[in-house]
Amino acid sequence: MTTAAADVLATLRGRLVVSCQAYPGEPMRSPEIMAAVAAAVVEGGAAAVRVQGVEDVRATVARVGVPVVGLWKDGDAGVYITPTLRHARAVAEAGAHVVAIDATRRPRPDGSTVADTVHMLHEEHGVLVMADCDDLASAVAAAEAGADIVGTTLAGYTQARPRTEGPDLELLREVVAAVGNVPVVAEGRIHTHEHARAALAAGAHAVCVGTAITHPTSLTRWFVDAMAGGA
Repeated sequence: MTTAAADVLATLRGRLVVSCQAYPGEPMRSPEIMAAVAAAVVEGGAAAVRVQGVEDVRATVARVGVPVVGLWKDGDAGVYITPTLRHARAVAEAGAHVVAIDATRRPRPDGSTVADTVHMLHEEHGVLVMADCDDLASAVAAAEAGADIVGTTLAGYTQARPRTEGPDLELLREVVAAVGNVPVVAEGRIHTHEHARAALAAGAHAVCVGTAITHPTSLTRWFVDAMAGGA
């Protein structure tokens, strides 16, 4: 691992990563707006940001001075988070310091493997790789394939595990115990301060929060639904 890569991992230890993403068709769905959101959360203390789409990665890298975790969502079913070698190359070429990929055991559209993608990103681009996993087996396999970071990102979003109400802390503990020195990022349904603290207490190297910070449509809906339920 290069000194620069080691510095990125050290920067993240015990810190908050904020996912800045908007869905197609939403008012905030533009690279410039997402880069501005990223700058705002960095001002609030985020140690790194996670952004989706090649143009968002470029815009955000140019705007902030913290590590950028980049990914490319293509589709909305099966393996769609940076699903092929082509997608991974494009994200790295856009300037991401870390490239996030689907690291579940499901088949990838181009027939590549997680190990193929990790090797290519390391050898061709010298970037870190974050493996978005859905269960213990996929996390262990990703670590063995050379992923620099293992995330619980997809836990509860595939058939591998049932979806928990908040973060899957049971899986987080299992992954931390199983992958040795590979940093584990807790991600997925972390909606409160208590969730974030619990994830750190369970052994997470860092905590990634998205919707609860950067998606105003969801935040507004939570308030509206709560108020309607209390009427």
